[in-house]
Amino acid sequence: MSGEERILIELNPRERRLYDRLRARVVKPELAATSGVRDLLLLMPDLTVLLFRLMRDDRVPMGSKAIAFLGLAYVFSPIDLIPEIFLGPLGLLDDILVVGLALSQLVNHVHPDIVRSHWSGHGDALNAIQRVVAFIESNLKTPLRSAMKWLGA
Repeated sequence: MSGEERILIELNPRERRLYDRLRARVVKPELAATSGVRDLLLLMPDLTVLLFRLMRDDRVPMGSKAIAFLGLAYVFSPIDLIPEIFLGPLGLLDDILVVGLALSQLVNHVHPDIVRSHWSGHGDALNAIQRVVAFIESNLKTPLRSAMKWLGA
């Protein structure tokens, strides 16, 4: 898709449902510019909701919806590589990894305006996805390779 191509986005009030109302209670609009810690805590839910909304959008290709479904299935699965019940917040690393990689694949096949229209988080959705993928690549690539070798894959 060319950088000049524009897509008309209709803001559907139905899309601003429960999650957006809950998020607005946690991060007040007047504090949105300075809510760095809150946004970091809400990053995983924001990315998961984005993945869910993209999966439901008719403008997203079926193959991309399948990637979104697999990412969501992993997040909501009781089976984790790093269980949250034992490791607390560190247990979310595998979930962030899967959601980040799924979204990274999706943004290559979906118009950026569609992705942005479903974003509830602070700032630009594409920037948030790029930051997560950069974090994964810089901090988790070597440990993941080691784990895969250890598992025999």
